[in-house]
Amino acid sequence: MSTVNITTNKNTVTIDEDNSSVIQVATQGPQGSSFPLSDDNKIDKSIIYYDSTAGTYKANSTWTTSSLTNGGNF
Repeated sequence: MSTVNITTNKNTVTIDEDNSSVIQVATQGPQGSSFPLSDDNKIDKSIIYYDSTAGTYKANSTWTTSSLTNGGNF
């Protein structure tokens, strides 16, 4: 039988309830995934697609809910 030890670093913030100051807490580390999106020319009901020539995701008038369904409901 194997034994696995897991340790976790915890940060503690102590707040004095008698102090009416605003307190901000931030942690280091990733803040979410990076998603390069060009939406400068977005229109109503644009659909996000990947443009390999530009190397980015786009949302513009090229692909919309109407163009994908030939004018039907999406």
